[in-house]
Amino acid sequence: MPLLSDCKFPKLPRSLSRREFCATVGILATGSMLFGCSRANGSATNIAQTLSTQPTPSGPITAATVSIASTQAGAMPSSFVGLSYEKNSLSIPRFTGSNSDLIGLFKRLGSSLLRIGGNSVDETTWTPNGPGQTAGETAPSDVNALAAFLSAAGWRVLYGVNLAQSTPAVAASEVAYAAQTLGSSLYGIEIGNEPDLYAGNYFPSTWNFSDYLALWQSFASAILAQTPGVALTAPVIAYNTTWFNSFAQAEKKSIALLSAHYYRGNGQSASSTLQELISYPDANLESYLAALDSAAAGVGVPFRLAETNSFYNGGAPNISDSYASALWVIDHLFTIALGGGVGANLHGGGDGTGYTPIADSNGTVVEARAEYYGALLVALAGQGGLLSTNVAAGMLNVSAYTVQNTPTQLSVILVNKDQSQNLQFTATCPGAVSSASLQVLTGPSLSSTTGVTIQGSPVNLDGSFSPQSSYAVTVSENTFSGYVPTESAVLIVVNLG
Repeated sequence: MPLLSDCKFPKLPRSLSRREFCATVGILATGSMLFGCSRANGSATNIAQTLSTQPTPSGPITAATVSIASTQAGAMPSSFVGLSYEKNSLSIPRFTGSNSDLIGLFKRLGSSLLRIGGNSVDETTWTPNGPGQTAGETAPSDVNALAAFLSAAGWRVLYGVNLAQSTPAVAASEVAYAAQTLGSSLYGIEIGNEPDLYAGNYFPSTWNFSDYLALWQSFASAILAQTPGVALTAPVIAYNTTWFNSFAQAEKKSIALLSAHYYRGNGQSASSTLQELISYPDANLESYLAALDSAAAGVGVPFRLAETNSFYNGGAPNISDSYASALWVIDHLFTIALGGGVGANLHGGGDGTGYTPIADSNGTVVEARAEYYGALLVALAGQGGLLSTNVAAGMLNVSAYTVQNTPTQLSVILVNKDQSQNLQFTATCPGAVSSASLQVLTGPSLSSTTGVTIQGSPVNLDGSFSPQSSYAVTVSENTFSGYVPTESAVLIVVNLG
């Protein structure tokens, strides 16, 4: 979808097959995670401290049952929760090795993937002799700064280059420098942005997929001739699944990753309301993912939503930045994972009243927004297989997800978007439960833009985070039970055996 920028407007070793990619995830996590530490995207564990009793929430309470099966319904890989920024981010002091606050907030999400692209990628020129930090240009010093940032944060980058208004030779020159400078921090190269929207903008209205494919192939050939073996990703569509499928069939395993974008709706539309944001399920997203998954599976290449967020055109003011976005993004990310995607990059940047997980002013961090907290809760759930999970709570707007971190540990997230009814849940596991602990994501109200916490703690500007003691969860044989207050989400770490 067309986006406004975040300013005045709002190396893979080889191409993995989709089957190989998922197999590397399995149900085993690769690390452990303490909520008070700086790591995420690993296996969540109980905190070694005395657990307190979860208080009974005030107000009406509805009983809910959660059924967790042993059947694997998907996977939550490492590096799933990523971020996306405009290419013009490189022209301001945002991604530098000295931006310690931003580095800290990235590290809090774990070791993941940054995507540099967006609309501005086709408005930015590679300037090998440029001074750097100049609007409309990318210079070697900008790439150097990005490399320092990535090294400090422990992230990799999906790096975009201009397709619509550049030449194959210029793109090849930029990629050669980026590959040499970024080294192992380079995940892959994205050529252009949303080419299914080029017609009538950069090219005549008659411009079509065949024109795009020929242009992309000319750029890809020049890039690979100068930098053999660099990973390429595509087609970076806004929404056109026909283009996605056609590109997948044409290029097959010459690319490392298939990518697409998704937004819930238009941020400038009156229909883009808070209630629309949190309504679940998102039928449009589910059908979109089904089409992408089918095309990707047909050629054995994984796919990722390399740019996504709530409403395009920078988001819906005072809605995309509200606490509701924290609950929405949990559903959004798990829906993508269950739909076959291997990751999602939440687009952002700047300090407007629309979307951005991390708000900043010319690169200086202002705050971690509500959406960041929802993404963090997903990251804290760790990685592994997604088990089939069903929740029954009458007509309430509730959802449930389970990550099997290890054969003896589950991370369960329950989301209660109802504004008046608390939940008292009883969950049934596919094995005996020995212990469980719970943490709560909460905010003052769905429309609040401040005051969001996880287990009573905010995330500070530098990414530091000191949650209070987890709540002990009542367990009995193969069940565990607790509460999900109104307008909140809980993360339960369950130990089996």
